[in-house]
Amino acid sequence: MSPIAASEAAPAPSWTPPTGTATRLVLVRHGSTIHTAERRLSGRNELPLTDKGNAQARALAGRMAKLTDIAAVITSPLLRTRETAAHIADAVGLDVMVEAGFQEVDFGEWEGQTFTELAQADAAALAAWSGSPTAAPPGGESFAQLAQRLRPARDKVLAGYPGRTVIIVSHVTPIKMLLVDSLGAPLDSLYRVFLDPASVSIVDHPDGRPSSVSLINGTSHLTDDLR
Repeated sequence: MSPIAASEAAPAPSWTPPTGTATRLVLVRHGSTIHTAERRLSGRNELPLTDKGNAQARALAGRMAKLTDIAAVITSPLLRTRETAAHIADAVGLDVMVEAGFQEVDFGEWEGQTFTELAQADAAALAAWSGSPTAAPPGGESFAQLAQRLRPARDKVLAGYPGRTVIIVSHVTPIKMLLVDSLGAPLDSLYRVFLDPASVSIVDHPDGRPSSVSLINGTSHLTDDLR
């Protein structure tokens, strides 16, 4: 085969813009709760949004209403995400669907604690957890375990809504995990991703092509007093 023929047969470089119809996942972090302001680990609790969190969710809903071809609004089953999703669903005229796979990581016995409190109680355990995605809090779930339950939930959405836009209302850790997975980055890259409450991230999944991340932690819909 000639060099030209070989070049023509090679797949397109991964950095080229995706072609064809993609399934777009709009990944939304829920609005603030009292744990957000206090910087406490917030896993499987059922805390509601604060007044600020509801204001953030309304601003977020206004941004989502500008999107086109929204096929579904899917949320984690936890209260703070369901409340955020309800604002969005009202704005876009869709019902909310619940998917358990998108709920936050289980912090076990560390639920509701700050990093300062955890460091004082067991610095070695905190260091082990902070340094390895396979380490889990006592009675909780590791980030690696989260990845295993999260991918089937994502793949179910991709199979169910090909070529459409789906809004997924979830939590900071699952969204970071979905972004890292879409980038093909090592699992521990999630430690280097920051997401604000009520932020938006976007991943496109073209048919038969690698995924493409076009936005991380978008907060242009939030005014200064809502950040």
